[in-house]
Order: sequence, then C-alpha cells, then structure tokens
Amino acid sequence: MAEMRRTRLKRKTTGFKNHQLVLATIILILVVGLTYKTISYFKQVVVQTNEVSLVKGPGSNDKLATLTKGSRLKVISHKYHWYQVKTANHQIGWIPDWVLAEKYHLHPTSLSDATIVLDAGHGGSDSGALSNSDKEEKTYTLKYIKQLAEKLRASGAKVYLTRSSDEFVSLKARPALAEKVHADAFISIHFDSSPNPNEATGITSYYYHKASSKPLAYYISSQLNNLGLTNRGTEFGNFLVIRDNTVPAVLLELGYINSSQDFALITTSTYQNNATDGIVTGLKSYFQSQTND
Repeated sequence: MAEMRRTRLKRKTTGFKNHQLVLATIILILVVGLTYKTISYFKQVVVQTNEVSLVKGPGSNDKLATLTKGSRLKVISHKYHWYQVKTANHQIGWIPDWVLAEKYHLHPTSLSDATIVLDAGHGGSDSGALSNSDKEEKTYTLKYIKQLAEKLRASGAKVYLTRSSDEFVSLKARPALAEKVHADAFISIHFDSSPNPNEATGITSYYYHKASSKPLAYYISSQLNNLGLTNRGTEFGNFLVIRDNTVPAVLLELGYINSSQDFALITTSTYQNNATDGIVTGLKSYFQSQTND
C-alpha cells in the first residue's frame, strides 16, 4: 500500500511539473510574440507630409506608389537619407527621411552613408579665370569634379553634380541642388587668379558658415599639404555658392591658374589624383568626427 501511495504521489508530482512546463512554454511564446509585435511597432514610421512617392531606390525617379500623410510604414533598412519600408499592403520601396518626424532624420557618420553635392566652378558661357596661355578654368574644374565623383562613389557615397558637362549653371541653382537632396556636404572646386600673372600661389579652403562649414574646410584642408603647392589653410569666403547653403559647404581654390608654377602642376594627372585623394580622405575624417558630436 505504501508503495502504491508513493507511485501515485510521484505521478501527481510529475504531472504537476509537466503542467507547469506547458504553462511556462505558453507564457514564453506569448511574451516573445508580444515583444516582437512591440518591436515591430516601434520600427514603424509615419509620413508627416501631405504626399510622398514610394520609389525603387534611394534618390530614384522610379515611382512605385503615392503615400499620403499618416501612412504607417515598417522600416526594413536605411541608406543615405532614405528608408526602405514596407507598406500596409506589403509593398516595399524607399522614402526620404525628410518626410518623417525630425527624430527619424538620419545623420551619417561615415562617407559610405553620405550624400555629397559636387560643384564644378563656372561652365558654358562662364569660362572662369584664364591661364597665362588662355586656358579656361571651367575645363579643369570639371575634370577634377568628375574624378572626385568617381572616387566618392567608389567609397559608397551618394553623389550629385551641379554640372556634368560644359554647360552654364546659375550660381543660385548650385546650392539649391544641395538643399533639394538634403546633402551632407557641398564641395565647389575652383582655381584662383591674381590681378597680375605669377604674383600668387597656393591652395585655399574657404567656408562661409563658421559653425557648420569650418570643420569641413579644416578636415579637407589638412589633407592638401603635400601637393607641391603652399597650403594657405582655411579662410572665410563670401561666395554665394557656400553662403546660400544651409548644409556644410566649402569652396576649394586648388592653385592659381595664372601662376606658371601652379598651372604646371594643375594640368598634371599626378596633382589631380593627389588633390582628389586628399579631398576624399578629408571627407572620411570629417564624417568619422561626427560620431563624437
């Protein structure tokens, strides 16, 4: 009899433990499910503007759908100033961060996630300054900008050009592009000129807005010390293309075009390659510095 009672008690105890295990499993499943739903909810964003296009990729013109204010979207990933999202009807595409609440605005801390606008000075009917042999500044600014664009894209950056050919672009349109695409940096390339030939030499990195743009000018300028020309460092410059920019913006004068010494270097592939390498390195350091802000 005693043995039978012990057997029954053991069975009851085992059954109770099994019941507890099943209950604990159910609770765990419920908690995991609730946690997943909570996390999924907080990974959602809501459109703040009246209307926005859902497109195929960051900056793409390929429209997939039109989203209206209040649309709730699940975030999948992000790149540059764009979110990849899934709509309520399971359509996947990209929207810009500036149509969302400010707390969702993206601030890149690496060049590979940055949006850059490159500005080749002058163009078209505006030849810019002339060398002592009447070579036009606009030709060299475009060469440097095109090479710089290739290197930045190879580093993963999203790059826009104010001009990609020998065309006239108004001064106001240049910073306007940076505003439109919500650029993280604006780089304008020029070649300086002095009132008289061969009386000046060197490289200068100009900024207008001290708080937002001087750090960018500093990081780029610090990488232009070994090009074979005097680095004049950073200076305030009252130029419209950087003055009218609300994004960090610099104007680089990469040598004096009417200095025979400077021009001899400016026209070489070595100088061009080293200068554009220096700008890329400076941009990388600048964005890395943003992690400490």
